[in-house]
Amino acid sequence: MIRNIVFDMGKVLVMFDPNRFMDREGIHDPEDRRMVLRELFQSIEWAQMDLGVLTEETAEPLVLKRFPDRLKENVRHLLSGWWEQRTCIPGMESLLHKLRESGYSLYLLSNASILHHQYWPEFPMSCLFAGKLVSCDYGIIKPDPRIYQLFTQKYALKPEECLFVDDLPANVAAAIQCGWSGIVFPGNAEDLIIKMQHAGIILKP
Repeated sequence: MIRNIVFDMGKVLVMFDPNRFMDREGIHDPEDRRMVLRELFQSIEWAQMDLGVLTEETAEPLVLKRFPDRLKENVRHLLSGWWEQRTCIPGMESLLHKLRESGYSLYLLSNASILHHQYWPEFPMSCLFAGKLVSCDYGIIKPDPRIYQLFTQKYALKPEECLFVDDLPANVAAAIQCGWSGIVFPGNAEDLIIKMQHAGIILKP
């Protein structure tokens, strides 16, 4: 029986769309957008922040040196302020409330940098979670099996009682290998509810 539902954050609960972020910053030139995507969001430094090797502060000079002066202020803001509009995936906060009301415990398992501890409490939904594990605090990122094992140990949970929801199939597959149930986020709350019901989740009317 599933008792605990564990969510990824970006692209599942919280909007994480570099194209929207670049629109907000007024970066419209196609080549500039490709550069920002490659040299910031897909960079080694971004991965190192998730691992806790770098912070936004220590990553900034390493990232900015690859950009022309005209883009540096935009990139600086994207690096540390992408979350400021706090846009949630439509319908997900309502679903979290329904899951709680139906007796399930909610947890967060996210690849994220140390800045997560600053911005996550700013999201109203954060108060619905019984606990969280963030990759930067342990130097392990999904889909490394150790992060799932560490998570269940931290909260004294049984793997077979955990359901993991993530937008990346590799991360869900790794959780299943560790004895969890898993769902690849289908992109919206309505389809997720259907998948959860197929997995045995029962929501109160």
